[in-house]
Amino acid sequence: MGVTFERTMTEEYLAIIPLIERLHRHFLNVVKSELDSSDIRDTNNVQAIMLFNLGDAEMTVSELTLRGCYLGSNVSYNLKKLVENGYVEQARSPHDRRSTHVRLTPKGRALRDRLAAMHRRHAESLQCVITAPDLEHTAATLSRLERFWVRVSDQASPFGQLVA
Repeated sequence: MGVTFERTMTEEYLAIIPLIERLHRHFLNVVKSELDSSDIRDTNNVQAIMLFNLGDAEMTVSELTLRGCYLGSNVSYNLKKLVENGYVEQARSPHDRRSTHVRLTPKGRALRDRLAAMHRRHAESLQCVITAPDLEHTAATLSRLERFWVRVSDQASPFGQLVA
Protein backbone atom coordinates (compact mmCIF):
# COMPACT_ATOMS: atom_id res chain seq x y z
CA MET A 1 0.00 0.00 0.00
CA GLY A 2 2.87 2.40 0.79
CA VAL A 3 4.42 2.05 -2.67
CA THR A 4 1.06 2.66 -4.37
CA PHE A 5 0.47 5.78 -2.25
CA GLU A 6 3.97 7.08 -3.02
CA ARG A 7 3.56 6.47 -6.76
CA THR A 8 0.14 8.17 -6.79
CA MET A 9 1.42 11.09 -4.70
CA THR A 10 4.41 11.53 -7.03
CA GLU A 11 2.19 11.35 -10.12
CA GLU A 12 -0.26 13.87 -8.66
CA TYR A 13 2.56 16.20 -7.63
CA LEU A 14 4.11 16.04 -11.10
CA ALA A 15 0.71 16.69 -12.71
CA ILE A 16 0.23 19.85 -10.63
CA ILE A 17 3.41 21.58 -11.81
CA PRO A 18 2.50 21.94 -15.52
CA LEU A 19 -1.10 22.65 -14.52
CA ILE A 20 0.03 25.69 -12.53
CA GLU A 21 2.12 26.86 -15.49
CA ARG A 22 -0.80 26.40 -17.92
CA LEU A 23 -3.21 28.19 -15.59
CA HIS A 24 -0.86 31.17 -15.43
CA ARG A 25 -0.58 31.29 -19.24
CA HIS A 26 -4.37 31.04 -19.60
CA PHE A 27 -4.83 33.85 -17.11
CA LEU A 28 -2.37 36.01 -19.07
CA ASN A 29 -4.49 35.34 -22.18
CA VAL A 30 -7.65 36.36 -20.32
CA VAL A 31 -6.05 39.66 -19.30
CA LYS A 32 -4.78 40.19 -22.86
CA SER A 33 -8.32 39.66 -24.18
CA GLU A 34 -9.64 42.25 -21.72
CA LEU A 35 -7.01 44.75 -22.86
CA ASP A 36 -7.75 44.03 -26.53
CA SER A 37 -11.52 44.37 -26.06
CA SER A 38 -10.93 47.71 -24.35
CA ASP A 39 -8.63 48.81 -27.19
CA ILE A 40 -5.75 49.28 -24.73
CA ARG A 41 -2.56 48.94 -26.75
CA ASP A 42 0.01 50.81 -24.67
CA THR A 43 0.44 48.11 -22.03
CA ASN A 44 0.61 44.34 -22.04
CA ASN A 45 -0.98 41.65 -19.90
CA VAL A 46 1.99 41.24 -17.52
CA GLN A 47 2.17 44.99 -16.98
CA ALA A 48 -1.58 45.11 -16.36
CA ILE A 49 -1.30 42.38 -13.72
CA MET A 50 1.55 44.28 -12.05
CA LEU A 51 -0.59 47.39 -12.08
CA PHE A 52 -3.53 45.48 -10.56
CA ASN A 53 -1.31 44.01 -7.84
CA LEU A 54 0.01 47.45 -7.01
CA GLY A 55 -3.54 48.59 -6.32
CA ASP A 56 -3.89 51.62 -4.08
CA ALA A 57 -0.61 50.98 -2.31
CA GLU A 58 2.64 52.82 -2.64
CA MET A 59 5.48 50.34 -2.43
CA THR A 60 9.03 49.68 -3.40
CA VAL A 61 9.96 47.72 -6.49
CA SER A 62 11.12 44.86 -4.22
CA GLU A 63 7.76 44.74 -2.46
CA LEU A 64 5.97 44.64 -5.81
CA THR A 65 8.20 41.78 -6.96
CA LEU A 66 7.42 39.78 -3.82
CA ARG A 67 3.69 40.40 -4.24
CA GLY A 68 3.38 38.99 -7.76
CA CYS A 69 4.71 36.33 -10.04
CA TYR A 70 7.28 38.22 -12.07
CA LEU A 71 10.99 37.84 -12.43
CA GLY A 72 13.08 40.62 -10.95
CA SER A 73 14.71 41.68 -14.22
CA ASN A 74 11.32 41.95 -15.92
CA VAL A 75 9.87 44.09 -13.13
CA SER A 76 12.26 46.97 -13.88
CA TYR A 77 11.54 46.86 -17.61
CA ASN A 78 7.77 46.59 -17.15
CA LEU A 79 7.70 49.36 -14.57
CA LYS A 80 9.69 51.56 -16.95
CA LYS A 81 7.03 50.95 -19.62
CA LEU A 82 4.19 51.62 -17.16
CA VAL A 83 5.85 54.90 -16.18
CA GLU A 84 6.46 55.88 -19.83
CA ASN A 85 2.81 55.21 -20.68
CA GLY A 86 1.45 57.15 -17.71
CA TYR A 87 0.06 54.28 -15.62
CA VAL A 88 2.55 54.46 -12.74
CA GLU A 89 4.67 57.16 -11.18
CA GLN A 90 8.01 56.53 -9.52
CA ALA A 91 9.72 58.54 -6.82
CA ARG A 92 12.88 58.07 -4.81
CA SER A 93 12.28 57.38 -1.16
CA PRO A 94 13.00 60.47 0.95
CA HIS A 95 14.46 58.20 3.66
CA ASP A 96 16.57 55.90 1.47
CA ARG A 97 17.69 57.38 -1.85
CA ARG A 98 18.57 53.88 -3.13
CA SER A 99 14.93 52.85 -2.88
CA THR A 100 12.24 53.75 -5.42
CA HIS A 101 8.54 53.87 -4.56
CA VAL A 102 5.85 53.35 -7.17
CA ARG A 103 2.12 54.12 -7.20
CA LEU A 104 -0.68 54.30 -9.74
CA THR A 105 -1.59 57.45 -11.60
CA PRO A 106 -5.25 58.24 -12.38
CA LYS A 107 -4.79 56.43 -15.71
CA GLY A 108 -3.39 53.43 -13.84
CA ARG A 109 -6.29 53.45 -11.36
CA ALA A 110 -8.75 53.48 -14.26
CA LEU A 111 -7.15 50.36 -15.75
CA ARG A 112 -6.94 48.74 -12.31
CA ASP A 113 -10.69 49.39 -11.88
CA ARG A 114 -11.40 47.81 -15.28
CA LEU A 115 -9.44 44.71 -14.27
CA ALA A 116 -11.25 44.58 -10.92
CA ALA A 117 -14.56 44.65 -12.81
CA MET A 118 -13.30 41.81 -15.02
CA HIS A 119 -12.42 39.79 -11.91
CA ARG A 120 -15.91 40.42 -10.46
CA ARG A 121 -17.54 39.28 -13.72
CA HIS A 122 -15.46 36.13 -13.75
CA ALA A 123 -16.16 35.37 -10.09
CA GLU A 124 -19.89 35.72 -10.72
CA SER A 125 -19.73 33.43 -13.79
CA LEU A 126 -17.57 30.94 -11.94
CA GLN A 127 -20.16 30.37 -9.20
CA CYS A 128 -22.05 27.90 -11.36
CA VAL A 129 -19.05 25.53 -11.61
CA ILE A 130 -16.84 26.23 -8.59
CA THR A 131 -17.98 27.13 -5.09
CA ALA A 132 -16.37 29.54 -2.64
CA PRO A 133 -15.28 26.61 -0.42
CA ASP A 134 -13.64 25.00 -3.50
CA LEU A 135 -11.63 28.17 -4.06
CA GLU A 136 -10.76 28.45 -0.36
CA HIS A 137 -9.49 24.86 -0.31
CA THR A 138 -7.52 25.39 -3.53
CA ALA A 139 -5.96 28.60 -2.23
CA ALA A 140 -4.99 26.91 1.03
CA THR A 141 -3.44 23.96 -0.81
CA LEU A 142 -1.52 26.19 -3.22
CA SER A 143 -0.30 28.34 -0.32
CA ARG A 144 1.04 25.24 1.43
CA LEU A 145 2.72 24.17 -1.81
CA GLU A 146 4.26 27.62 -2.15
CA ARG A 147 5.59 27.52 1.42
CA PHE A 148 7.01 24.05 0.73
CA TRP A 149 8.79 25.23 -2.43
CA VAL A 150 10.16 28.31 -0.64
CA ARG A 151 11.43 26.15 2.21
CA VAL A 152 13.01 23.62 -0.17
CA SER A 153 14.67 26.33 -2.27
CA ASP A 154 15.99 28.02 0.89
CA GLN A 155 17.45 24.71 2.10
CA ALA A 156 19.04 23.73 -1.20
CA SER A 157 22.77 23.87 -1.40
CA PRO A 158 24.54 25.20 -4.50
CA PHE A 159 25.03 21.56 -5.57
CA GLY A 160 21.32 20.70 -5.55
CA GLN A 161 21.40 18.71 -2.32
CA LEU A 162 19.31 19.57 0.68
CA VAL A 163 21.19 20.89 3.66
CA ALA A 164 20.51 18.83 6.79
